[in-house]
Amino acid sequence: MADTIMISYAGEAAISGVSLVDMINNLIMYVLAAIATGGAVVVSQYLGNKDDDNASLAAGQLIGILVIFSTVTMILCLVFHNALLRLLFGSVEYDVMKAAVTYFIICLLSLPFLGLYNASAALYRSLGLTKVTMYVSLGVNLINIVGNAIGIFVFDAGVAGVAIPTLLSRVFAGIMMFTLAFHQDAIKLKWNDIKNYHSQMVKRILKVALPNGIENGLFHLGKVLVTSIVALFGTTHIAANGVANSIDQIVPIVINAMNLAIITVVGQCIGANEYEQAQYYIKKMMKISYIATFILNVIVFLALPLLLQLYDLSPQVSELTYILVVIHNVLCFLLHPSSFLLSNALRATGDVKVTMYAGIISMLIFRLGSAYLFGIVLDLGVIGVWMAMGMDWLARSIIFQVRYRSGQWMEYRVI
Repeated sequence: MADTIMISYAGEAAISGVSLVDMINNLIMYVLAAIATGGAVVVSQYLGNKDDDNASLAAGQLIGILVIFSTVTMILCLVFHNALLRLLFGSVEYDVMKAAVTYFIICLLSLPFLGLYNASAALYRSLGLTKVTMYVSLGVNLINIVGNAIGIFVFDAGVAGVAIPTLLSRVFAGIMMFTLAFHQDAIKLKWNDIKNYHSQMVKRILKVALPNGIENGLFHLGKVLVTSIVALFGTTHIAANGVANSIDQIVPIVINAMNLAIITVVGQCIGANEYEQAQYYIKKMMKISYIATFILNVIVFLALPLLLQLYDLSPQVSELTYILVVIHNVLCFLLHPSSFLLSNALRATGDVKVTMYAGIISMLIFRLGSAYLFGIVLDLGVIGVWMAMGMDWLARSIIFQVRYRSGQWMEYRVI
């Protein structure tokens, strides 16, 4: 959000370029997080089963997998960055594309450190030691925000002024979390468990991580493709879409925290064969999410005029952003917990294939299909695209509710 606020002072071409690339960045980040979640499920279940040796081995293998995956992704994207951006956003203006290229290249350099951070943070969350990740996150954001201010307002560096602090903050995050992972006492992380390949453990992790990564990857690929539809509507719609996406991080913040916590809580319950406890905590965390989302909805709605004044926007962009944020926040309260938190609860049990298939089908039919129908055919522009988001969330919610109530998730075993 700080990136988007500060880059808005560099012009609408800059904010448009950053918002387009952030959709690709988020795709990569969510795939890394999804693989880390797969590892966290395995570690959590071993911890619930009081098997610390295998929990340590799983943690080491997860770090090795994510560092290799993130490094390969970085190399491929650096080699093909021009072709990728032209394929997705070839219709945008020259200044927007120039900003997008600069931002994309600099952010790509951070991927190995982002992989290291995700794996190490997943380990801490599996142990329930979330204060550590909170403090590191505070340090990361401080570096990013101060760096943004210096880059934009002191050096007038434009897009590079927000991209370089993002790179530096991720380098700090990766190194710090990896170093701390060796100094916690709950499970003993060993270099040999990171460097050496253990086929059975890797298979257990990938059994959860691959379907999870495929679902998250295709879901956010759908968002990238939807953004390429938004790019057809012009710079005003692109800028409003980018600003709305930054403000829209506020209302689901508790749900996003619960998405991480539920992996640990339910995973440990399943590892200990305590299915009634798992059900109790799923219902409890869903209830907390709905209450928190309602409260945050009210706060953001009241504060929205003031929030929009933080950005340097034209009246047209500001008005359109307001509409998009209201659409998102109403849908978020109604559908986000059942669409995302419930699916993570199912993943924590090992029931990952149903969530993968549901996510893919919903993304293709509702996210992409409805975005084309509402946005282009019915000529509703970016507003139609955001209505399509609600259709996607509704479909996911129905599928996951039916799956949870069936009780079939109790039949799965990961360890």
